[in-house]
Amino acid sequence: MKHLILLSLLLLLAACGRGVPDQARIVVAGDSVMAWNRSAGASVADRLEARLGEPVGDVSLPLARVTGGAGPLNIPNQLEGITVSHVVLNGGANDLTSCECGRCGAVLDRLISEDGTQGAIPALVADLRRRGSRVIWADYYTSPKYAGTVCEPRYKVLEARLGRMAARDAGVTLADMDDALRPDDLTFFASDRTHPSQKGSARIAGLIAPLLAR
Repeated sequence: MKHLILLSLLLLLAACGRGVPDQARIVVAGDSVMAWNRSAGASVADRLEARLGEPVGDVSLPLARVTGGAGPLNIPNQLEGITVSHVVLNGGANDLTSCECGRCGAVLDRLISEDGTQGAIPALVADLRRRGSRVIWADYYTSPKYAGTVCEPRYKVLEARLGRMAARDAGVTLADMDDALRPDDLTFFASDRTHPSQKGSARIAGLIAPLLAR
């Protein structure tokens, strides 16, 4: 019952989210890193919209996964039927919560193969490219909660594989959020030491905005 209530609340949140304006050429999708601070009008999409001076769609949702997840809790589902010039997205952290930090090889392989050519992430990116979208994949920053722990290496593996995927297609860019947020500066993070603060979301938008040239 609790899971059903949570799902209902998340679906309601998705329905009440920013959505995709008719004239938007950019859409943000993914998990809570992208969606955080939306209620304050300060999410990554909100900050991009302010920086660029144009409408930016936002279909991201907390707890969303690349594999599994119902409705908009599945990141590929968030983007179904959407055709825009640029898609900014992330994903994979909620998939990795299903494994022990040092034993995530199988989950990583389902997300993206070692050479970056196979798995759910390359399949999603390839689908977006077929629709004519340029893709900016925002790789995770190192949060204070996980910095220096046994959980950190799995994200480094994911980053390396994403880099190999992006290197194969000039229409795919890997934006490393570690370039924007440092784990030793807690002002970039919310009180949970995992999600971005409003300042953090603004920094992520600042990293991504230059990559969205018309």
